[in-house]
Amino acid sequence: MSREYAEARIKEALKLSKGNPTKARQRVMAWTFEDPKLLHALAQPHLTGIVAHAISRVVYKQDVIEPDVPEAAEGLDMPPETFGKEILAALQGNDTVMFGQESFAPSSRRPQASKSHIDALKHIASKSRGVSDDKKTSE
Repeated sequence: MSREYAEARIKEALKLSKGNPTKARQRVMAWTFEDPKLLHALAQPHLTGIVAHAISRVVYKQDVIEPDVPEAAEGLDMPPETFGKEILAALQGNDTVMFGQESFAPSSRRPQASKSHIDALKHIASKSRGVSDDKKTSE
């Protein structure tokens, strides 16, 4: 009975709106506020999905902790002309990560030099000091 009732009301709405489906839809929706029988007839085939959706929303809201939203936004503690300059400077740097190349990004920390590397640099430095000292004495 309820399906036939809904179809009869829809046909009436189409007749009143001269076949315009958009206007008929608006009219039927307005009627559902005054006619619970029509609302039930329209919603009954979808009631299982509607109820399941409503239950899952409530369950999801119970699991999610909503963050506290402040009443008023906090002001910036910097002059407006400097806002964003640090971000732009970081994006323009040579060590900026390229999209899709995150794993090849240079590390922010240099690895520690090995003992042999340090010894080699000291050896080179001592040789260059000796050459410059020799030039000074010959002059």
